[in-house]
Amino acid sequence: MCDNAGTGAGAAVPRPAPGPAVDPVALAPVDEVQIVTLIDNSYDALLTDDERTRRPRFGVGTAAAPQFEEGATAVGLIAEHGFAALVTVRRGATTTSLLFDAGMSPDALITNADRLGVDLTGVQGIVLSHGHFDHSGGLVGVARRLGARRLPMVVHPHAWTRRRVAVPGHDPEPLPTLSPRALTGEGFDLVERRVPSLLVDDCVLITGEVDRTTEFEHGMPPSHQAWSGHDWRHDPLVIDDQALVVHLRDRGLVVVTGCGHAGAVNIVRHAARLTGVDGLHGLIGGLHLSGSAFEPVIGPTVGVLAALDPALVMPGHCTGWRAQHALAAALPDAWVAPSCGTTVTLAAL
Repeated sequence: MCDNAGTGAGAAVPRPAPGPAVDPVALAPVDEVQIVTLIDNSYDALLTDDERTRRPRFGVGTAAAPQFEEGATAVGLIAEHGFAALVTVRRGATTTSLLFDAGMSPDALITNADRLGVDLTGVQGIVLSHGHFDHSGGLVGVARRLGARRLPMVVHPHAWTRRRVAVPGHDPEPLPTLSPRALTGEGFDLVERRVPSLLVDDCVLITGEVDRTTEFEHGMPPSHQAWSGHDWRHDPLVIDDQALVVHLRDRGLVVVTGCGHAGAVNIVRHAARLTGVDGLHGLIGGLHLSGSAFEPVIGPTVGVLAALDPALVMPGHCTGWRAQHALAAALPDAWVAPSCGTTVTLAAL
């Protein structure tokens, strides 16, 4: 959920993280990483390919439509307020795919995957960036597609936190709460971790909890609340927020975020500190810079990202149009317009 509105008990607080990581992560470099955006907030059928991105054609499928002479019409992809990406890494002759988040509605991810010709039965694991429903709603569709197959899912233990949005002057709006029992029953093997995880023969890093070190990334406003077990409290951190990181050989880190609740700069710095890899090659996913509570963060965020000089930035989902314009202006050669169905392929030197 990316609403402009502390997690439950045990949430961490922003803390300094000077120097190298106490427990550095040996992230093995890969030869290629491919990210297919299966769910995002927008779908633009007129975007064209370039050397890094491949866009779906104007009609990726057909549907019955008796008002046309042919009895059918072309259909595109489903865009919704959510995010899901298929991340495939290649090292040598070995290729592995992970599903990162699952969008908001039960059927959109599966529908888009089918129209794009993406076979989700080849996915070898799922990563949830956090517990908000617009990143986990499509899991039921994935479970139906996989049938009896068990699939590991990496998730932070606070993803099960009860949350709501309580805007002054309005009735509080409860947010759907993930059920570990239901997910286990649907065929997912839950791997709950607060700390970094290495997947896929040590070449994919899941950050776990992100160090909050910047002065300007303050998290969610007071309207975003979590149930402590006794009462509702401000939940600024969304402490279950985590990102996926790949080290592209000789080029630097590629970071995929769901909402970036920890802050885009915090996430990138945390990934660099954990891995000891300083260069940022690519940043893809939601950066949560939309709405009045977050627009003051756009300037310093863009300033830091511009200084890092990534080769590709494709911010989507909850990034917001003001931040998109700012990033496009500051990084004109790196910025890529987000759209459902986009395939980004990044190769090592």
